[in-house]
Amino acid sequence: MTAQRACGVDDVSVSSAVMVELDGIAVAIVKDSAGEIHAIGDTCTHGEISLSEGFVEGDTIECWAHGSQFELRTGTPKNLPAFEPVPVFPVTIDGDDVLVDVQNPLINN
Repeated sequence: MTAQRACGVDDVSVSSAVMVELDGIAVAIVKDSAGEIHAIGDTCTHGEISLSEGFVEGDTIECWAHGSQFELRTGTPKNLPAFEPVPVFPVTIDGDDVLVDVQNPLINN
């Protein structure tokens, strides 16, 4: 696995997201309402908007510009205007570090 440090566990609050760039790929590190950390492509497939600037609710993140919601586990959009999914990357927690493997996406959309 080619995971690399994306951020610290404490850098992401519950129901929020931060954007990091790993190997030239913009990634949203998201902590859902249950406290689980996810890594998805940070760019909305509808409007080239940063998803990490959006709203986290339950197990989704919503693009602030046009309201498309994406499932954090699958990257699948739940509503229009987006209809293409975003990639989802493996996350490993190592002590206080969040490690993400952008070279081997779980779902490469």
